Amino acid sequence: MLKIGVPSKGRLMEKTFDWFGTRGVTMRQSGAEREYSGTVEGVDGVELVLLSAGEIPREMSAGHIHLGVTGSDLVREKLADWETQVAELAPLGFGHADLIIAVPSGWADVDTLDDLDAAAAQFRRHHGHRLRIATKYHRLVREFLTQHGVADYQLIDSQGATEGTVKNLTAEAVADITSSGETLRANHLKILSDGLIHSSQAILFKAHRADWGDAPRATLAALMARLGIAGPGA
Repeated sequence: MLKIGVPSKGRLMEKTFDWFGTRGVTMRQSGAEREYSGTVEGVDGVELVLLSAGEIPREMSAGHIHLGVTGSDLVREKLADWETQVAELAPLGFGHADLIIAVPSGWADVDTLDDLDAAAAQFRRHHGHRLRIATKYHRLVREFLTQHGVADYQLIDSQGATEGTVKNLTAEAVADITSSGETLRANHLKILSDGLIHSSQAILFKAHRADWGDAPRATLAALMARLGIAGPGA
């Protein structure tokens, strides 16, 4: 069987089901709402596995599932050298969000990454410790800031409402996902003019480490044909 991992709840699951359904592949959750499996109709030999969006990159990396639908931000954050582990088969056109750097609106002289670097150096001189940036995306943020020469900062792990950390005085800046920016503005934060780290959306990925024997290879070809995707072979 070819196993495909899909987000297990909310709008991501609904939109994924809709995307496949409009292309002749019907996905349904099995039984009770908390049962994390389902059925797939339209192509034989496909098994639906319902997982959290954050679990899907890990399960693809381990080869436990052949395909997965999740955000491009999560794949890049959770998988080192992600392109050696998974391949993008198709962008799905939903789940759009930007990973950005934001600072307090009152920092009138901080609009760019260069400004942030200067502010971080000044902050360390005045306070004796590095400027704190709250985020859930340590790998992506660290790589981005290193690439742009920003130093004298430390990343603070945020598992709750990242936008509120500045107001709560647990961080001086944030790196977070946003779609409209309304929550940032409500917390008196502004996005740096060159602070876009990654524009994310839901993507259908293929796992390189899955078992690509004859049966799943043939099922993949049939599924790609039904979906109208000219993707890479197994």
